[in-house]
Amino acid sequence: MTALLRPQTGDVPHAVPGPVTRPFWEGCARGELLFQRCGRCAATAFPPSEHCRECQAREQRWEASAGRGVLYSWTIVHRPVTPAFETPYAAAVVTLDEGYQMLTNIIGTSPGLLRADLPVRVSFHRAGTGPWLPYFTPA
Repeated sequence: MTALLRPQTGDVPHAVPGPVTRPFWEGCARGELLFQRCGRCAATAFPPSEHCRECQAREQRWEASAGRGVLYSWTIVHRPVTPAFETPYAAAVVTLDEGYQMLTNIIGTSPGLLRADLPVRVSFHRAGTGPWLPYFTPA
C-alpha cells in the first residue's frame, strides 16, 4: 500500500507577508481562502497584486473562495529543493471554481490516484511554527 501524501510538519521557507499579500495569509490563518477580484472588470487574480492584470486598474478587492476546484497539473517531488521539506509531496496547480489557479500541494491521497480534473477542496495546515498553508484534498 502506498503512503498518503501529507502536509509539511516542520518549518518551511516562506516569504514574509507584505501589504499586498497580508490579507491572503491572515485569511489562511482563519481557515479562509481569499483571492482578488478587480472592482472595474471583475477579473480574478492570484497571486495577489496591486493592480489588475487584465485592465491595469488599481481596484483589487478581496473575496472568499469556496475552496473547491480541480487538479490541473502536478508532480511528485522525491528530491526537495531544501531539506526543510519532507518527501514525497505533490506540488500542484489547482484551478479554483472562481476562475483562478494557484500553486499548492495535494494531500490525503496516494500519488498514483492523482489525475487531471480530479475534484479537490482546500484544507489548511500549519507548517511548524510558520504560516497556515492551503493544501488541497480530493473532494
